[in-house]
Parts: sequence; C-alpha cells; structure tokens
Amino acid sequence: MNDWQSWAAVVVFVGAYALIISEKIHRVAVALGGAGLMLAIGATDDKSAFYSEHSGIDWNVIFLLMGMMMIVGVLKKTGMFEYLAIWSVKRARAKPFRVMAMLVVITAVASALLDNVTTVLLIAPVTLLVCERLALPAVPFLIAEVMASNIGGTSTLVGDPPNIIIASRAGLTFNDFLVHLAPIVVVLVVALLVLCRVMFRKSFVYDGDRAAEIMALEEREAIKDRTLLVQGLVVLALVVAGFVLHPVLHYEPSVVALLGAGVLIAISTAETREVLQEVEWPTLAFFAGLFIMIGGLIETGVIGEISKALADAIGDNELGGSLTLLGASAVLSGIVDNIPYVATMAPITSDLVQHMGGGGGDHVMWWALALGADLGGNATAIGASANVVVLGIAERNRQPISFWQFTKYGLVVTGVTVTLALAYVWLRYFVIG
Repeated sequence: MNDWQSWAAVVVFVGAYALIISEKIHRVAVALGGAGLMLAIGATDDKSAFYSEHSGIDWNVIFLLMGMMMIVGVLKKTGMFEYLAIWSVKRARAKPFRVMAMLVVITAVASALLDNVTTVLLIAPVTLLVCERLALPAVPFLIAEVMASNIGGTSTLVGDPPNIIIASRAGLTFNDFLVHLAPIVVVLVVALLVLCRVMFRKSFVYDGDRAAEIMALEEREAIKDRTLLVQGLVVLALVVAGFVLHPVLHYEPSVVALLGAGVLIAISTAETREVLQEVEWPTLAFFAGLFIMIGGLIETGVIGEISKALADAIGDNELGGSLTLLGASAVLSGIVDNIPYVATMAPITSDLVQHMGGGGGDHVMWWALALGADLGGNATAIGASANVVVLGIAERNRQPISFWQFTKYGLVVTGVTVTLALAYVWLRYFVIG
C-alpha cells in the first residue's frame, strides 16, 4: 500500500473514533460511514473486507451473535427471564449490592463456560427485569456485568474469542488456560466486586416496599409456556455443549449457534418474523463497519508497524517484554476491538517466543498477550464485542449507556485489573517460577 493510503486510513479511523466518542452522530452511522471511506480510498477492497479471515468482517462473530440473539428471543417468550429475575432477587433478599454481586459472579462463571458475548445476551434481560422490579438504575448493573464477562472469559479457551486465536497459534489446550489464567481471574473478580461497591455506591438504594412485593411473589407463576421453555432449554444446553466441545467437534461457535436457532424455530411454535425482530441488527451493522475500518488499518500495514515497533522494543528482555506486551495489549485493545488486534499480534508473539528460546506453547508471552487483550477490552465502550452488545441492548430498552459513561468506569477497572495481572505475571513466572 502507498504511504498516503496508510495516513488516510489512520485519519479515517481516528475521525470515526472521535465521532463515536462525541456521540453527535449515532455509532452505527459512523462505523458504516468509516467503512465506506476505507473502501473509497482503497485502504481495503471488497475481497479483503468480505472474504479475508485476516482483515475482513469476522463472520463467525456476526453469526454467533445472530444465532444466540434468536435463541434468546425465543426464550423471552417463555417467561424464563422473569423467573430468574424474581429468583435472584429473593435469594439476595432484595438488597441491591447483593443482587449486583450475585449477577457479577454468575456472569463471570458463565463467561468462562460460554463465550462472554453469549453470556451477556442471556444475563442482560434478567438484569433489566430485576432493576425494573426494584426501581433501580439498570446502567450500573449492566456495566458491572459486561466487565465481569470480559474478566471471567479470560480464564478459559472458549471464554473470549481472542483466546481461541491464541490457543490455535500456540497449540494450547483448555486445561492450559485454566491452570495459568484461572487463578488470577478469581482475584480479579473479587477486585471487581470491591470496585463496584465503591463506584456504584449511590445506586444501591433499598426500597422496602418494592422488596416486600418481590419477596411475596412466586417465581413459578412467571412461566408462560412450559413446552416452549423445555424446547428452548434443551436446544440451549446442546448449543453450550457444542461450544465446550469445540476442540473435539471442530464446529465453529457461529455454526453451532445458527444450527441451534434453526432447530429451535423449526420445532417450536415461535413465529420466525417475531424471532428475527429480537435480533439487534444495528449492533451487527456496527460490528461489520468496525471490522472493515480495522481491516483498512491492517491492509495498509498500520497495525503491523505498531506491532513490529512493540516487538523491537521488547528485544531479548523476557521480563520487560512480557510486562510491556501485557500493558501495550491492554491499551491497544481498548482502542481497537481485541479480536483483530490478537489476530495481528499472534504471529509476532510466536516469533518472540521462538527468539527467546521458549518453543513451548505455555510460554509467559502468550499469557501476557491473553491477559492484556482480554482485560484491556474493558477500557472503552468499543474495546470488546460484549461491550458493544450490551450498549445495543441498553439502547433498545431505553436505558442508553454513553461512550464516556462506560469508559470512565472501564478505565478504572482496567487500570486496577491490569496492574494486578502485571504483578501476577511477575510473581508467578519470574519470582516463584
């Protein structure tokens, strides 16, 4: 690519990012407009944008979201989310912070077993109902949960899409991620709970009358269609099994989700048109535009140059290199989506590992990349796929979350969690190890 195209691509991306931050133009319009400009200036082309695994739209992410949104749309009709909302509030004795703590822990654990996007799609409707019942602002709860999903998803191979890319490149297993990353994730979830107690303290207003009303409810009465509920849960269980068995079955999560959605619509009484109306089409369009814009930076060599500069700065210093990679990955993953960032950085990390004589897949550099990319996704509203999904759900339910509203909390959480992760890498691999 020519130098002018590289600079033009940077200008387009920075301009789009500034508009998203300003919120003067809707983020979907900005993303699609930015994608169009990238194509117009020749930073990328139709083949790269629509067909390239390296620099195009990640259709696995798009169709995973679409399939899971359809399944969630069917489950909404059963009353299952109302049931879970009443059940969770009663178990927490209707105390707001207890409710948030319960939802945060459930989200973190579920994100380790599923992927974090699927988890927030399932948890967000419950959260909105809980907050409505308790007359609480939903935004703090949704922000806390999406951050819990990004942290919890760090612990396993299937929890966050970047981990799948890292595992494939480094030859890592499900158990490798558990052994190396699960211990620090437990600490980070506890830290998140402490931060939530401080950051959202003004939102924990206890309403005794509302609490008494909910405590008197019978959650089983919320179920509207038991047959559809059984069908939906069976399909959801099979989809989850498909996700977990990905290393054995080799079916992409997107394929599993679409198969599940198709089967559920076919065997149930759910109307296809109604189910499709539950899909967050603006969110999918935003992802498509964002992927094309980042693809323009990849095709023009901008991201490659940044990655090479990072590799040059690291050199042979294993300790400094690991900590630098973790910190830099956290910063960059807050600016661009962590999926294309890791896809670009994985081959460079592989070269670094070989250069440092660490041919084994479980080299510390891989864990530094995973921690930085996954935790850095919490920094801004567009740092991770789950963030964008939750913003779309909140907007659709008239509980909009602004870019800065998310980011002011995200920067605090990212700063604390990344600092703890840096300490963990130093202690485990260079002091104890």
